[in-house]
Amino acid sequence: MTIAAVFSTDQWSWWRNVLFRFFCIYLVLYTTLWTWVGDFPGLNLISEYYGLAENWLVTLSNTHIFHVKDVLVPLNGSGDTSYGYAQLCFFLLASIIGTAIWTLVDRRKNYDLAYYWLLVLVRYYVAMTALGYGIIKLFGLQMIFPSLSALATPLGDLLPMRFSWYFIGYSTPYQFFSGAVEVVAGLLLLFRRTSTLGAFVAASVFLNVMMMNLCYDIPVKLFSIHLFLFSNFLLIGDAKRLLNFFIFNKPTQPAVRFTLPKKWMRRTQLGLKIAFVYFFLVTPLLRSYHGAFGPDGESASTKLATGFFAVDQFKGSAADSLRWQNVVFETGNSGSIETADTLFRQRYRRGYFSYSLDSLNRRIAFKKFANDTAALFTMQYTMPDTNHILLQGKIRNDSVQVSLKRQNRRFQLAERQFHWLSETNR
Repeated sequence: MTIAAVFSTDQWSWWRNVLFRFFCIYLVLYTTLWTWVGDFPGLNLISEYYGLAENWLVTLSNTHIFHVKDVLVPLNGSGDTSYGYAQLCFFLLASIIGTAIWTLVDRRKNYDLAYYWLLVLVRYYVAMTALGYGIIKLFGLQMIFPSLSALATPLGDLLPMRFSWYFIGYSTPYQFFSGAVEVVAGLLLLFRRTSTLGAFVAASVFLNVMMMNLCYDIPVKLFSIHLFLFSNFLLIGDAKRLLNFFIFNKPTQPAVRFTLPKKWMRRTQLGLKIAFVYFFLVTPLLRSYHGAFGPDGESASTKLATGFFAVDQFKGSAADSLRWQNVVFETGNSGSIETADTLFRQRYRRGYFSYSLDSLNRRIAFKKFANDTAALFTMQYTMPDTNHILLQGKIRNDSVQVSLKRQNRRFQLAERQFHWLSETNR
């Protein structure tokens, strides 16, 4: 069936035309199709220059119109920064102005064809996102199992987001299940015959994600709300058929499908789908597999120890609040200290650090971040045995000696207990 045979010349109502124009502009701005090629050599300039232009427009409009905040905080680990809200306001304003101009200059009767391609754009955008988040969950890479430092942190000190992150990361099967559902949604959305079912699954998945973000103060609220709304947008075209089938108990006709009229068009369509599958399904799978099962690049000679160490002795003139209470060395070159010393990365009353080891000279360099070239301070270390570590050096020009003793600290949560038979509510 050709395009001409599918799309009618019936006139849309005025309000439907206006709504389409608004959502078309907004969805194109939000999904930013031209930035999907950001990882392609040569084409990444498109994404780079578009990002610069958008940043300039968002900042300019915020300065003169929105006033979300005097100085906008860029998008980072949080998608709900002041820049994120200013960007949302800009997209809405641009869509309103664009809709007004479009309405004045365009007298088209309907947008059947444009609506179809808009649905294709949103469908692949939701599929891309679902596959991206789903695949890393399959390999347990999004929410990790609580580290020793996290287990040593009192529950009441955790913020809601971190609490929810550990809740999911604790159970590998549950994280795998949630990722598998997202991957299924993404796969179903790739094919027209299963796209409606895929939109249903995606709407269910992102409803749960949205509620998690809203209820646990996870800073991806704006993005998850959009994904939920986009999934429902995909179902709007089939609303009448779905209502007849599920609610009114009436017969319904199958959805109209069409094929591109030219052979080169169909080949191009197939080629683009293959490229999409490669870059947004195959490549993330390989990358995640390597991240989960590949070598960690760290040898035993670069690590000091692993485990929970109590501070037997702390000699120095530091205030009591800065003294070390216990030290955790993680499986990698990182750890944390129970101290209020802001020299370290503070989180939940613990100071987090990374370190590098000079095993030849028996020196350990404490860093704030793993990629830091300059150390916060350097100490000499000795290990009389695997259960004791002695550190000696200067911290802020204060000579410090620290004696650490390994404790067989037992965390029941780390045991991943499961019981089919439970006689009591533990």
